[in-house]
Amino acid sequence: MKTLLFISFLLPACFAQAQTEINPKIKPDRDKKFVATELNRKFPVYKKVASDIWSYAELGFLETQSTERLQGVLRGEGFVIKTGVSEIPTAFLATYGSGGPVIGILAEFDALPGLSQDSVPIRKIKVEGGPGHACGHHLFGTASVAAAVTLKDWLIKNQKAGTVKLFGTPAEEGGSAKVYMVRDGLFDDVDVVLHWHPSSANDASPQSCLSIKQTIFKFYGKSAHAAAAPQAGRSALDGLEAMNYMVNLMREHVPQETRIHYVINKGGLAANVVPDYAEAEYMVRHPDARMVEEIWNRIVKAAEGAASGTETTMKYEVISGSFNLVPNETLARLMYNNLKTVGGVNYTPEEVAFGKKIQSTLTFKVPPLESATEVQPFKTGGFFPASTDVGDITWVVPTAGLGTATWVPGVPAHSWQAVATGGSSIGFRAMNNAAKIIAMTAIDIFNNPSVIGKAKKELADYVGPDFKYQSMIGDRKPPLDFRKGKQ
Repeated sequence: MKTLLFISFLLPACFAQAQTEINPKIKPDRDKKFVATELNRKFPVYKKVASDIWSYAELGFLETQSTERLQGVLRGEGFVIKTGVSEIPTAFLATYGSGGPVIGILAEFDALPGLSQDSVPIRKIKVEGGPGHACGHHLFGTASVAAAVTLKDWLIKNQKAGTVKLFGTPAEEGGSAKVYMVRDGLFDDVDVVLHWHPSSANDASPQSCLSIKQTIFKFYGKSAHAAAAPQAGRSALDGLEAMNYMVNLMREHVPQETRIHYVINKGGLAANVVPDYAEAEYMVRHPDARMVEEIWNRIVKAAEGAASGTETTMKYEVISGSFNLVPNETLARLMYNNLKTVGGVNYTPEEVAFGKKIQSTLTFKVPPLESATEVQPFKTGGFFPASTDVGDITWVVPTAGLGTATWVPGVPAHSWQAVATGGSSIGFRAMNNAAKIIAMTAIDIFNNPSVIGKAKKELADYVGPDFKYQSMIGDRKPPLDFRKGKQ
């Protein structure tokens, strides 16, 4: 790993000139060399943190070891920790500094069910049916903590006023902890928010995404002997299947950008017993949150009709719901400039061999391995067809995010290949890049606070004067048992 310490981090001349023209007293090359040097020096420490969280692989709202690992680092660095925020035991808020600007940084750390995998380029399950970090949140949380600590050190070194707030946000993969934190006003005093996400490419362009609403539909019937007394039974599974059939017919009559997906969680225990309980998890997505609500209401009607027709009873529980991302070009350009400064990941010969083996397991055309070194061009109007609970934050605070090539080019999220690469040296080195970019972007804002006003105006123009935030989850409490039994 010693080769990591000799990467050059000199700023492009044009970028350095642009920054000093904004404020001649700023010496961005000095500040950003400090960031690079500190994060390279502490890289073994943060690699160990990320590796530990990768091995814990804890599901949403159950991330007890993962949250303690991150909190321990921050507590040791002098951050004031508030735990269990928004009635979520694994959520936390870590604060350092005083006065403004106040910069928030997001840290995720939950895994996904059923994707256990070793850090090798072949399918090798570590725990049968166990979870795995197939979305790289072990890297996400660690890099964000590393950036926050580096900013703390920079504030001390330069005797600067300002506050760093690290938000430990559980359960992004269903549960949407950030929505509860926004609803509870935890972001009300934050000027800007910075975040990142593991990816198979390096990109900091402003993007939007799909809004989403997640619901558990529960059907209750009457059990009976399926052969001897079928007339005495009312099948909860019949009700659920009738609902699924109607929703599948509905797919022909929704806007083409819509995504509706479901899984049957429970459908009975024995074929000769009429099921008295059945359950399905549904997700509805669309770029516009209002359309999500409209389609979701139609699905509820289908569930009600199915229950009526099968003489069963239906109840539903909204698990989560989040808005689409509001892109902020002002902040995105700052972040993009720092991505260009840091660059991508140059593979070692061992990593090239690892990457080629990973790519050989994919059944579609993949980009060349060399693309991991490239930075994607900056472009506006971007969109990706997935969802994130970061979306709600972007409607109330100017926010910017990026992706770094933690996965071998072409590897999709939520795959065993993502778990394997995220646990390898490739993932850890790209994590280090992300920490540098977040810290450098925050320093740009600390050095030039006027950018905050521009970013806030851009957000205000987007949401409009009449916008008032109201979450899609209503007044429900966090579904802390949502992933229990799947660990």
